[in-house]
Amino acid sequence: MHELGIVWHVIDMVEKTAEENKVSEVTKVTLEVGEVSTIVPSYFRDCFAWARKKTKYMQNCTLDMVILEGISYCRDCGKTYPTVKYGRTCPYCGSGSTYLVTGSEVTVRDIEVT
Repeated sequence: MHELGIVWHVIDMVEKTAEENKVSEVTKVTLEVGEVSTIVPSYFRDCFAWARKKTKYMQNCTLDMVILEGISYCRDCGKTYPTVKYGRTCPYCGSGSTYLVTGSEVTVRDIEVT
């Protein structure tokens, strides 16, 4: 389970931002998580709930996860398609010459504070 390592990375980043901006508490963190990012949302939420209790600014912080669709692009026909449904093979032309455009990222989108 690599989610805990990613949770600590996110918490470290948010805690540093809170410290630099002299906030009293972080109340909510919104993450954008690609559906092919290898993160299991339920594991991530569980790890986050446990780890936030060990922080200075995030004791009562809630987590909102926005799941971003995985989209791939076909170099041969120039079309995009949903990666989870079709994988690496283009459903339009059958080519394997594709690459992931979105869906692998993990990004802090918003931090709410008091």
